[in-house]
Amino acid sequence: MLIDSHAHLDSPRYADDREAMLRRAFDAGVGAVLSIGIGEGPAEMHQALDLCRQFNGQPGMPRLYATAGVYPHNTPEIDDAILARLDALLAEPEVIGCGEIGLDYYHEGAPHDVQRSGLVRQLEVAAARKRPIIIHCRPKDGATDAWNHLFLTLDTYWRHTGLGGIMHCFGGGWEQARRSLDMGFLVSFAGNFTYPRAQPLRDVAARMPLDGILVETDAPWLAPVPDRGKRNEPAWVTRTAQTLAAAMGADPEKIAEATTKNFTRLFHLPPDVGN
Repeated sequence: MLIDSHAHLDSPRYADDREAMLRRAFDAGVGAVLSIGIGEGPAEMHQALDLCRQFNGQPGMPRLYATAGVYPHNTPEIDDAILARLDALLAEPEVIGCGEIGLDYYHEGAPHDVQRSGLVRQLEVAAARKRPIIIHCRPKDGATDAWNHLFLTLDTYWRHTGLGGIMHCFGGGWEQARRSLDMGFLVSFAGNFTYPRAQPLRDVAARMPLDGILVETDAPWLAPVPDRGKRNEPAWVTRTAQTLAAAMGADPEKIAEATTKNFTRLFHLPPDVGN
């Protein structure tokens, strides 16, 4: 069994076939999916939880879990009401993590200081609810400023909680991976890990311990080869897992076992998470 540790199941791109898409994932051996609750903005944070309640318990479906959070570009919208909404969602049993939250210096979006302030305020809510966090970190090409600011923030406001989290769609180097592991984070590889130019990422993966990895799709984006450019879906996490197995010199079954164990450990879930 595999777990897709990051998918935007509430995307409008699944409006016409969401149930069929989830059944394809189950048929491919995906036992659980973490549905990311950022929507198109804070007003839609609840949609991931709604999908859990719509589909969980149906036969032939992966088990769904949810997160809630405010994406870096939406941090200017954060106010007390949004933080109260986030807190209420994190109190729900299906909402097992806070995210995706973090810093994005790649795109023109929210001012960097506003992103950092919004991140800190969400860390405080997540800590109070004892929920691990799902981090988005994307610097400008060739820069490390976003990573440097992220680790400084986490060192100050998060490390002491011991709650850890996930470095989603990891795109850093070994130094960033090492620091993430040191802080109790799991490093998650997405479909871009399979791209021809992603050899530096595969080199990082080759150095990773089995107890520090996850796989994800980031669906509907970042479809792995050979379907790059198409709409991604959780069933295709199997391809990323196969590429990760090759990079680490491990059997695919070992990668499936390790990533499932890592996910359940982080979120304190039972080992039969997909049942």
